[in-house]
Amino acid sequence: MGSEKQGRARQRGVGRRAVLLGGGAALVGTAVLARDELRRAWWRLPGTQKKRVEGELDHKGAVWTSAARANWRRADRPDDYGIDRVVIHVVQGSYATALKVFKNPGHGAATHYVVGKDGRIAQLIRELDVAFHAGNRDMNERSVGIEHEGFVDRPEGFTPAMYAASAALTAGICARYGIPVDREHIIGHVEVEGTDHTDPGPHWDWDRYIPLVRAARAKLGQGPAVS
Repeated sequence: MGSEKQGRARQRGVGRRAVLLGGGAALVGTAVLARDELRRAWWRLPGTQKKRVEGELDHKGAVWTSAARANWRRADRPDDYGIDRVVIHVVQGSYATALKVFKNPGHGAATHYVVGKDGRIAQLIRELDVAFHAGNRDMNERSVGIEHEGFVDRPEGFTPAMYAASAALTAGICARYGIPVDREHIIGHVEVEGTDHTDPGPHWDWDRYIPLVRAARAKLGQGPAVS
């Protein structure tokens, strides 16, 4: 009986220790998650929000026109979410169409920028905020989205002025956040995991676009930053 009691006592000790260790691990895991959430959300506390100027631009050549508030989420990037991707879109319509749908709160999506075939650029959402553009929450949080006027099956709509303006825009984004200028970090909407979109389509000339971005990046004095 004595050995049986000692065995049960040892089992109870082991079981109790396992529970304590397991609980400790769970607490550590919870603490790490909580710390991560606090790191991302501290600026939302009263008195800590960054001051913002209505209509302030991140790209000098753009014109400000606000997207509907329902189509983006306020954030403090890159402090809460690091930015390491640029996502290229084609709207399947005109420049005016893109602006119209992104101003519609029922649309549920918008990009940070829209580029026209004549080279004009509109900024609708600040880069520090999360735009609902990629159809994937993680990609939305880590990327800047650029919409382009045109149609995926009409290559003639992708004009030299559009490519040049878009490349300069992307180069500035890459410079601001240290994003390498390559096809791993500058991607099409079709390449986003889980998406059902096909844009920018087979006629978007990546072999033309990426060198243009590299050249524009070099003009900024920060090199091509090729990984």
